[in-house]
Amino acid sequence: MSTTGIVILVVAVVLIAAGSIFIFQRQRTKRLRAKFGPEYDRAVETEGNRLKAEQTLAKREKRVKNYQIRPLQTVHCERFRQSWRDVQSGFVDDPKTALTEADRLVQEVMKARGYPIDDFEQCAADLSVDHPVVVENYRAGHVVAVRHGRGQATTEDLRRAMIYYRTLFDDLLEEAPIPEERVRVKRASA
Repeated sequence: MSTTGIVILVVAVVLIAAGSIFIFQRQRTKRLRAKFGPEYDRAVETEGNRLKAEQTLAKREKRVKNYQIRPLQTVHCERFRQSWRDVQSGFVDDPKTALTEADRLVQEVMKARGYPIDDFEQCAADLSVDHPVVVENYRAGHVVAVRHGRGQATTEDLRRAMIYYRTLFDDLLEEAPIPEERVRVKRASA
C-alpha cells in the first residue's frame, strides 16, 4: 500500500471514530435530557458545562442503581397516606409543627423506599434519578424548613412548603405499590 493510501486510511479511521463519538454523545445527551428533564438543566447550570453535568448525572444513575429502591406494600402506602392526612389537618392549628412533621414523614417514606437520607444534598441528587420533576419541590420545601428552624419562615412560606412536600410525597407513593398478598407469596417461595 502506498503512503497516500495509508494516510487516506488513517484519516478515514479518525473521521469514523470522531463521528462515532459525536453520535454517542448526542444520544447520551438526548437520553439524559429526556430522563432528567428540568434536573438536566439544573445540573448544566450547577456544573458550568454540559459534559460535566452529564458525567454527574451518569454517576447519580450508577449510584442509585446500586440501592435497593423498592415500591411500598399497599398497607404501608395507606399508613403513610393516613399520616399525611393527620399532618395536613394539623396545619391549621399549628403550621410550624405540621411542617416539621411533613419533613419527617417525607424522609420516612424515602427511607422505606430504600433511599439513604443521611445527607440532604446527596438525597436530593439520588431522588433526581427516579423523580426528576418533583425533586425541585423537595429542595424548595427543605429551604423553607431550614428557614423555619431559624424562625425566619412566614405562615405563607410554611403553606407553600407543605405543598412542595405533598407533591414529592404523592410521587413517592404513586409507583405501583406491592399488594400484601404478593409479598407473602414471595416470602413463602423464597
